Amino acid sequence: MNLKEQIENYKPYNEQEEKDKQIMLKYINTFDDVLTRNNEIGHFTASSWAVNKERTKVIMIYHNIYNSWAWTGGHADGESDLLKVAIRELKEETGVENVKVINNDIFSLEIVSVNGHVKKGKYVSTHVHLNLTYLLEVDENDILKMKEDENSGVKWVDINDVEKVSTEKWIIENVYKKMNEKLKKFY
Repeated sequence: MNLKEQIENYKPYNEQEEKDKQIMLKYINTFDDVLTRNNEIGHFTASSWAVNKERTKVIMIYHNIYNSWAWTGGHADGESDLLKVAIRELKEETGVENVKVINNDIFSLEIVSVNGHVKKGKYVSTHVHLNLTYLLEVDENDILKMKEDENSGVKWVDINDVEKVSTEKWIIENVYKKMNEKLKKFY
């Protein structure tokens, strides 16, 4: 199933997801290049809500650009299999090796605004990430190590403490709380 079909088949959890799903599909139908950063207005990214076996903790990284504890994830960079991107980014950003896919389907979708910033010495203008999140499982005993060029910390966080460690108010209210609700409801 291609990216557009996956999004079309996704059942939105709330009004935010319903609206963001519509915009993502409109975006795919409007622009040719939605999978690379060459589209400077917005492009697809993939994240993971990487939890332990008991579903009580999530792996978070201290993201240097956002100066906040955050979920793992990154740019599609031309890859249309966003589950594969989410797994790749989780491994790169945390050092974990063994990742279990809990469900191949999209766990959450959201459009995230990214403020202008400097990355690798170059200015990146404000844009949006059309983000798909996947639910993954990692063994809590797996060794964690940070990716120093992107983050300055990696740790397990109790799912009930996520809003205490993150400083990104919109993400806390509209993404992390939603994913934790879905996690408790469905798993």
